Amino acid sequence: MARIVQKYGGTSVGDVERIKKVAERIKATRDDGNQVVVVVSARSGVTNELIARAKAVCETPSEREMDMLLAVGEQETIALTAMALHGLGVDAVSYTGAQAGILTDTKHTRARIQTIDPKRIEDSLNAGKVVIVAGFQGINADGQVTTLGRGGSDLTAIALAAPLKADKCEIYTDVDGVYTADPRIVKTARKIEEISYDEMLELASSGSKVMQSRSVEFAKKFGVVFEVRSSFNHNPGTIVKEEISSMEQVVVRGVAVDKDQAKVLVSNIPDKPGSAAKVFKALADASIIVDMIVQNVGRNGVANLTFTVPRGDAKKARKTLEPVLAELGGGQVAFQENVAKLSVVGVGMKTHSGVAALLFQTLADAGINIDMISTSEIKISVVLDQDRSDEAARLTHTAFRLD
Repeated sequence: MARIVQKYGGTSVGDVERIKKVAERIKATRDDGNQVVVVVSARSGVTNELIARAKAVCETPSEREMDMLLAVGEQETIALTAMALHGLGVDAVSYTGAQAGILTDTKHTRARIQTIDPKRIEDSLNAGKVVIVAGFQGINADGQVTTLGRGGSDLTAIALAAPLKADKCEIYTDVDGVYTADPRIVKTARKIEEISYDEMLELASSGSKVMQSRSVEFAKKFGVVFEVRSSFNHNPGTIVKEEISSMEQVVVRGVAVDKDQAKVLVSNIPDKPGSAAKVFKALADASIIVDMIVQNVGRNGVANLTFTVPRGDAKKARKTLEPVLAELGGGQVAFQENVAKLSVVGVGMKTHSGVAALLFQTLADAGINIDMISTSEIKISVVLDQDRSDEAARLTHTAFRLD
């Protein structure tokens, strides 16, 4: 008997008919003699609808109440999925994140998992039940409902797979694996059979929508091997694990585009020790994630900082920094939203030269201007005009022979 954790995303459980199809797949897995734990997201579109309702009644709703509201989406899905299994003659039970023993910190809307007590799930599995767990949510030490941020259901599934010592973790979505680029943008993209944690993490953090980056970090930390598969067919997916074959032979594994970016320019701040520290501490305290950072050489006693944040946090960043700049004694904040981040990722970049040169030349030949550059051991990212980001992705994909 194997123990399997399966996660189904919002499109996989988008309506009643799809929930029934998911229930049939779960039943088939259980009928093969396996213990099954299922993590589900809210139905596609539900979370956005709830957010819109919240903002319709209050322009700036409290984060505590947003967690109470958004947790409802997954709770609907777990109950419907359990009912669908009952209709197929399968004994199933649904649990919220709190009931499943997921304890988080106190940060609302972006909570981090601290511990998981799987006893209730273990007891249900040993009683012969299929366990359905609400993704994306948990409870903190104060008894408050918390949510894990966008894509948190992936994290829930992988986080449960670790203490449950699952033999297999399957992430079901609307695509049948991880591709060398988004197939909707690059028609010649290919599915990748195996990919390393590091490459998957860089692609996820660079805009690939297949997996949430925090879930990949967790999988790497605890050695959870998982497979990204489609819930709409039975094709093999992409295996994500520590070591894969022929890693060095493939220089670039994939290309990603992140259009959910905004560029923030903090200009004319005092050019003295501690100015940058105060700016980024304020952003950290406001839970704003900063990605690429460029600082120019100070002149005439002032300097400029340019960095990127998620687009939805751009206005929040400006509001956060205005009092900081007043405290520093000068500076202005502006932001630009019509930008995108293009990234090329591959472990083989560690041992091959010329990747940056080829990327920059490819964009230059097309007349695409680069605004910012960031590099890591296995990734090169550039910020460019969003209107040309899809074209840039296709050209880069071809240049690195990924078609």
